[in-house]
Amino acid sequence: MDPGLYSHGDPFVQWRWLRANDPVYWHPAKELPGFWALTRYEDVRTAYRDAETFSSAHGILLRPADHGADPGGGRTLALTDAPRHRQLRGLVDEWFSVRSVRSIEAEMAGITKGIVDEALRQGDCDFVSDIAARVPLYVICKMMGVPESDWDHLYDLTSRAFAAGDPLDRRFAHLDILGYFETLQAEKAKRPGDDLVSVLATATVDGERLGAEDVILNCDNLLVGGTENTRISAAGGMLAFLERPDQWKRLVDDRELLPSAVEEVLRWTSTATHIMRTATRATEIHGKKIEEGDRVVFWLPSANRDETVFDDPDTFSVTRKPNRHLALGFGEHFCLGSMLAKVELRLLYGELLDRKVRIELAGEPKLLDSIVVNGPERLPVRLTTA
Repeated sequence: MDPGLYSHGDPFVQWRWLRANDPVYWHPAKELPGFWALTRYEDVRTAYRDAETFSSAHGILLRPADHGADPGGGRTLALTDAPRHRQLRGLVDEWFSVRSVRSIEAEMAGITKGIVDEALRQGDCDFVSDIAARVPLYVICKMMGVPESDWDHLYDLTSRAFAAGDPLDRRFAHLDILGYFETLQAEKAKRPGDDLVSVLATATVDGERLGAEDVILNCDNLLVGGTENTRISAAGGMLAFLERPDQWKRLVDDRELLPSAVEEVLRWTSTATHIMRTATRATEIHGKKIEEGDRVVFWLPSANRDETVFDDPDTFSVTRKPNRHLALGFGEHFCLGSMLAKVELRLLYGELLDRKVRIELAGEPKLLDSIVVNGPERLPVRLTTA
């Protein structure tokens, strides 16, 4: 539970021990409430699938008890159970389908090309902030109907909100994001367009219009869900390639490996470090009695390195097949934007391969101090073309 473990230590040592010796471990309350820790692949997958027993409505991240309930509980896609979750998901599901993502792939490729162009112009840049953060943010902004003139404004706000710096600045930046969507959803409610915010601003559930606060919270949910993990996955994947140049050369020599490489990047980075559920009824896992109301935490990087499921799990291999990782969740709460994220990663790495961009470290990478997401906070690189 020490954030520094993820920036300066090796949590896989602990997870490996837990999988072997105590896969359903009770972590007593300290700064955070007590919780059960699941570290094995099959246990996490089974709990994901049982959404009736393991509820999302009380929050999906560990938070100090004195912070109170998550304000999105029971109101957003990520923090609702059936039937509300299915109703909200049904409003926007089509926007993230294979057909819809393919229909905007050319525009996504254009956005990616422009970002790589600018990074090449700079030469030395931060792969996280200058490349990996911008691709998913600009794409989701376009889908949400955010005017292009505001993309950099939201980039600045999300950069502050996701940063590991001053907590007060992060909070103010997040409030500014909510304020932005408060204005945007009001405009879309009056003059709807062909975009996600318009869908939410004019939506009805059970015959009633979604309240303005629910629209704003779901917009925030879509923005965070559509950017943060893809940003860190893209950067974490590039760090893995820089540390293992033989794997990047495999892609240079065989572009057909790109889809399997994207899946391996997702497994390897597993950027959502933990996901929490709350037990709605008493249940038992491996003889451990979980009571109603107990918090149960899934440690996804551990599940995705489970040696009983993945051959040689601590090796990064772009040829890995099968690769049934849980980086994007499973079951009812399988990531809405999974297809979008995979296409964004494929387009970004594909653009770098097509342009024969040479990428070298230009400084020491810095990893995030966080128990929520893991991966590079900064990745200084030098880009050149042959």
